[in-house]
Amino acid sequence: MENTSGKIEIRQYLTFAIDVETYGIDVLKVKEVLEFGAITRLPKSPPHMIGVINLRGHVVPIIDLRLKFDMPQAEKTVDTSIVIVEVEYEGQMIEVGALVDSVKQVVSLDSTQLEAPPKIGMNIKADFIAAMGKYEDRFIIILNIDRVFTGGELMNLQVSPDEVKEVVTIDAEA
Repeated sequence: MENTSGKIEIRQYLTFAIDVETYGIDVLKVKEVLEFGAITRLPKSPPHMIGVINLRGHVVPIIDLRLKFDMPQAEKTVDTSIVIVEVEYEGQMIEVGALVDSVKQVVSLDSTQLEAPPKIGMNIKADFIAAMGKYEDRFIIILNIDRVFTGGELMNLQVSPDEVKEVVTIDAEA
């Protein structure tokens, strides 16, 4: 991505796996990565909204990206992680946890390594994909995380601590 001075801009992406695919999220959207732990389920939630966690006093909804992308649910492993991201909704930044199979690494990509996503043949909605990144010998599906978590869905995910009887605390610093 070129800036106004004509120089190529380099961006960093946190990469993670879901099934056999590698995905990436701009690191500026990522708050932290947590080990998978106990999640409090909420009744009458959409299937991909698997519950909430209490992260240092804040209730954070957790979305299973496999289910969000219409993939089959998978067995949780020691590599299963929760990526806490900030998404924008009506001018506010909202924290959401994305459940992924495993977190890989942070990669740096420039505009020469990014191309438009294909119009057909993808397993997830084209709106969710910002670009296809070429890194070493593989492609990384760069997600537009603000589109993955839409505004109306985010409003349905807002839960206050009072609404949850028992929220299991996961402290990333422990």
